[in-house]
Amino acid sequence: MVVIDGSYGEGGGQVLRTSLALSALLGREMHVESIRAGRAKPGLAAQHLAGVQATAQVCGARVEGARTGSTELSFAPGRIRGGAFRFDVGTAGATTLVLQTILPCLLAAREASAVQITGGTNVLWSPPQEYVAHVFLPAIAAMGASACIECLRPGFYPRGGGRLEARVTPLSAPLRPLTWSDREELRSLTAFSVAEERLPTHILRRQIEGAREALGPVGLRAETAHPESASPGTMLTIAARFERGAAGFSAAGERGKPAETVGHEAGEQAARFLQGRASVDMHLADQLLLYAAIAGGETVYVTEHITEHLRTNAWVIAQFLEAEIEVDEATGRVTVHGVGLPAGGGAI
Repeated sequence: MVVIDGSYGEGGGQVLRTSLALSALLGREMHVESIRAGRAKPGLAAQHLAGVQATAQVCGARVEGARTGSTELSFAPGRIRGGAFRFDVGTAGATTLVLQTILPCLLAAREASAVQITGGTNVLWSPPQEYVAHVFLPAIAAMGASACIECLRPGFYPRGGGRLEARVTPLSAPLRPLTWSDREELRSLTAFSVAEERLPTHILRRQIEGAREALGPVGLRAETAHPESASPGTMLTIAARFERGAAGFSAAGERGKPAETVGHEAGEQAARFLQGRASVDMHLADQLLLYAAIAGGETVYVTEHITEHLRTNAWVIAQFLEAEIEVDEATGRVTVHGVGLPAGGGAI
């Protein structure tokens, strides 16, 4: 049994999500203790519990401690299966983080999967659905993973109620490594501006104008959406795609915050990144680590900033796999010697 200290390093939900994914993939029983011990409200919140329940359903696991507020969890996985699934966070907790937990498992299934997740799709402290669709999924597609998402209805804080649908094709071969030490040419730069239908349409334009002002003369394509949702909300996400790299930057609206400021915040983040030489943003660097560890061969990419999330994720992966992970704090270069997890059939 693998025993994981849930308070290690960054000590947040990512420790649990990575542990669940690797436990299911490898068919290894695990016990996580001190879950989110340093947080104001320790233990499993609704979003984390949804991730546990979703992973358990995907791999037929026996679970103990799966309840709100629990600081310990035992997880004994069975065989991974694909198919049709529906999960509900029950709050505005991030649907994208539930998907992040189960996606590696669904890629390892024998059957294709269609998954609907209800909750928040565009909320703070989590990757918005536009980031997942236009930054994260294209990045792992370069490794051979085939998955797509559609936002059927956005979900903003505080009521959530959004619906995200993902379709996943199982891997037919081990994931390929990435050679993203040099991002090369910028292929596209797109701003996705969204505002709930009860809010004025001019917010969409003003968010984009704020982003363009921050970015300067760099060409920025724009897409807008004005959908109905359970709660009003706005967000602007910028997706940058390079020949050998990807990055995304988001800012959310709030009462009293001008729409131009929302766009400017995301635009400033993107402008700083474009002035540097990194091939992935700091969040993608963390999210790619598990996929690089199970890929066959050496993955290399460069991030703008080494985060505690990345260091913690590397530690969790090391508790399950013998993948060698090298992080150069000075240059932001991340090198991962993957184990080449076989495709199909779930656990090895």
